[in-house]
Amino acid sequence: MGKLDGKVAVITGGSADLDDLDRLFDTVRQEKGAVDVLWASAGTGEQRMLGEITEEHFDAAFGLNARGTLFTVQKALPLLNDGGSIFMTGSNASQRGYPGWSVYAASKAVQQVYARVWLAELKDRRIRVNVLTPGQVATAKQEELFDEETKRQFESLIPRGEMGRAEEIATVALFLASDDSSYVNGMELVADGGTTAI
Repeated sequence: MGKLDGKVAVITGGSADLDDLDRLFDTVRQEKGAVDVLWASAGTGEQRMLGEITEEHFDAAFGLNARGTLFTVQKALPLLNDGGSIFMTGSNASQRGYPGWSVYAASKAVQQVYARVWLAELKDRRIRVNVLTPGQVATAKQEELFDEETKRQFESLIPRGEMGRAEEIATVALFLASDDSSYVNGMELVADGGTTAI
């Protein structure tokens, strides 16, 4: 575990590794005792057309995106304060038919189901559960995944013609984390520049 300016603790591990999750939440329990907001944001995806999909490709996407998210939330649950907020990072790939992204899209679509079911299960504790679904955002990971042609194709789908910025997604995350969103529950909040609206 490392520290950033004494305000942020960094704990490395994998969200799909249950031992790593136990270590994470044991550390949180010892250091802070409780959690007000949980943002389950890990995700992975690789473009593969139907006919090219392997078991390894499928297991990697569902292992992190679906399984990892579920166990992250479940293992955090005993530490979550009543009245807290849980939100997960979805993907607008689950709302459109992007060729080659079926496995990734399906592994992210489960989060909308999680949110609806978990809000019903957690209503007595007044814990809100939502999904933040960004569109294409310029990140270092995106640079690894997409060549210039793919980036241009995605930008052509965004009404403003350019990728989102991490700061634009962060402001939506802060909204879901704060009491400003106290009446938002079981929803998918899409921040994709209008890509899925037109």
